[in-house]
Amino acid sequence: MDLQQMRYVVALAEESSFTRAAEKSFVTQSALSHQIAALEREIGHRLFVRTSRAVRLTEPGEAFLAHARIAVRASSDAREAASAAAGNITGTLRLGVIPTVTAVEVPTVIARFRSMHPNTRVELVVGNSDSLMSDVRAGRLDAALLGLRAEIEPHGVAASELAREKLVAVVPDDHRLANRRSIRLSDLADEVFADFPAGTSGRAQSDAAFADADVPRDVAFEADSAELILGLVAAGLAVTLLAAGVPDRSRGGVRIIPLRDGPSRVEYLAWDERSTRAVTRAFREVIGGEPPGNAEAGPEESSEPAPSAS
Repeated sequence: MDLQQMRYVVALAEESSFTRAAEKSFVTQSALSHQIAALEREIGHRLFVRTSRAVRLTEPGEAFLAHARIAVRASSDAREAASAAAGNITGTLRLGVIPTVTAVEVPTVIARFRSMHPNTRVELVVGNSDSLMSDVRAGRLDAALLGLRAEIEPHGVAASELAREKLVAVVPDDHRLANRRSIRLSDLADEVFADFPAGTSGRAQSDAAFADADVPRDVAFEADSAELILGLVAAGLAVTLLAAGVPDRSRGGVRIIPLRDGPSRVEYLAWDERSTRAVTRAFREVIGGEPPGNAEAGPEESSEPAPSAS
């Protein structure tokens, strides 16, 4: 048994196809199949069940895979650690981000990281905070940019706070409330909303705020994309609550209105404290040097229409 055979097992388990696993491993299909078969003979158990349609793990294969992944990861970490000790940060950073990050400019941060460490690579995954935290805990991600309502802290991961900001109401340009300087949640009681899917961390802050205010709301549109939500608002189909920096970057057609009793969101950088990867530490240093995000601004006190321009 050798490390390369373990890499083949991991690749085949992830791809469920000898053809795709061979392409991923840069070997011929016959070579990969031969190595897997040799490993199975050595172990004395079938690791995979082959059918005409797919390849799947057996129970012994599942057990073997868990340790193979650890061995492959340890080998990669050892190689990276040796390079880091010599002053050369290498490896792939697997970074998760929520679609509404405002505390940092993600492309700018990645570009800065790559310019400082040109022998690294960044793989980006977009998701909601709960799934990203789970992936960090499981080692599928090295770090993640999260957004959680102020009452909730990241769990099971190490984290540093990047920014706090209040959510704002976002309405169409021609909405009845568009010229208000500020409003309350109760002013939105009869509106149709677009929001993130129920049960996600992006939705939780708004749900909790309306529940606490005892204000019902009709969420007719659910989407994972902030851009799609803003598009629905711009089309006059809905209103929404978002962190202020998100609609600031939109294509237009919407108005931002401060909420006097709106919820707050906290953005974090999260990582696995048990990880020894130099590439993760290097990225944390880059984020640590990033200027703070939008400061939380106090809401206007008036609910009256804004004075017309003279």
